[in-house]
Amino acid sequence: MMNQQKRVRRSFSADFKAQMVKLYQQGKSRSELVKQYDLTLSALDCWINQSSKSGSFKTKDNRTPEENELIALRKELKQLRMENNILKQAALIMARKSKS
Repeated sequence: MMNQQKRVRRSFSADFKAQMVKLYQQGKSRSELVKQYDLTLSALDCWINQSSKSGSFKTKDNRTPEENELIALRKELKQLRMENNILKQAALIMARKSKS
């Protein structure tokens, strides 16, 4: 069994990502880029995909409408739960006051 070390997560600037995509579009192979710049194939493929979809490497710019809707719905659900809890507390306080 081979002992593989876990790769340290690195971050790359949008300029670097754009340069890698440009090199790929100019004919440099994915495997050449991965070796030369010590990248992962999945990261390079992600950048190429993001660049072709939106031209942006920001996650929020590459979300589907469904992903955006899900995020908005989760945010709304969190807000409604908080408001519901506040109303429950208020109802308890009002009930105590009306009994006394």
